Amino acid sequence: MSENSMSENSMADKSTTGKVVKSDAEWKAELTPEQYQITRKAGTERAFTGKYNDCKDSGTYHCVCCGEPLFSSDNKYDSGSGWPSFYQPVSDEAVAEHSDRSFFMRRTEVVCSRCDAHLGHVFPDGPAPTGLRYCMNSASLDLKKNDES
Repeated sequence: MSENSMSENSMADKSTTGKVVKSDAEWKAELTPEQYQITRKAGTERAFTGKYNDCKDSGTYHCVCCGEPLFSSDNKYDSGSGWPSFYQPVSDEAVAEHSDRSFFMRRTEVVCSRCDAHLGHVFPDGPAPTGLRYCMNSASLDLKKNDES
């Protein structure tokens, strides 16, 4: 199968709900090892190491797996946690939340609603107006900067 055919087939692999569905082999071929480990295996990058932790650029953060818009730089703030933090996603439909009881903790996992990529966790200790802290992994995000014209 040609690379172009594989890409076309991958994009066509969507359920009736608009979900992006790809095989594990396809995700591995498309993502860096770090992106794969974080987004597909629910890994976490080390604090203060991600490229977007201190980023002040204006734009929209998209899912690195499927390109879905997830967070606006307008809602980003410095939480001091070592990960890029936002107080809300671009829309309620952009992300989904699941109970996460791994590592003997009770947390709420945040995933991309379109492809189920693991993004990070949400905590109830953020700023107004939501009081939430969406603590995301830089490796799961792709910043599309606003044009500066």
